[in-house]
Amino acid sequence: MPNLDKVLQQVGQLNYVWTNTESLFIYLIAHLAGTSKDAAVIIFLTLNTTRARLELLDRLAKLPETPPETRAAVLDLTDRLKKEAKVRNKYNHCIYSFDSNGELSGTQLMRIVDFGDELKYGKSEALDETEFERVQTAIASITAVNKDMWAFFAASNIRT
Repeated sequence: MPNLDKVLQQVGQLNYVWTNTESLFIYLIAHLAGTSKDAAVIIFLTLNTTRARLELLDRLAKLPETPPETRAAVLDLTDRLKKEAKVRNKYNHCIYSFDSNGELSGTQLMRIVDFGDELKYGKSEALDETEFERVQTAIASITAVNKDMWAFFAASNIRT
């Protein structure tokens, strides 16, 4: 069972690589929308969820005037991030469970699911080494997306 320090370190690293990568959306927005970086910052900050920002990028990439190679590259990047968002969201929107000895034992999601006339909430999941291998895999995948964004910027002559 991982200890709290390890969990906090890994969740912190997950948040760092995510936030660092999401901030690069500003340059994608500016490029795809044909606007200035300042205008892209305003758009980025006005859309206050990752989901909204990813949807914007997808929609801008799908505009008819977007070159097919740009469309394919942006949609690949956003699809990859959407897959990793599940892990990020889990650890940003959960509470941590502790056993009777005060040891970290799992997570409980802060979500309500409506099943007709019945509600379920707080799905509990074990927090073990296998789960944190998933977190490490997500960190590596997000880092790879970050590097690929920078490569896209360079190949597309996008100023950052």
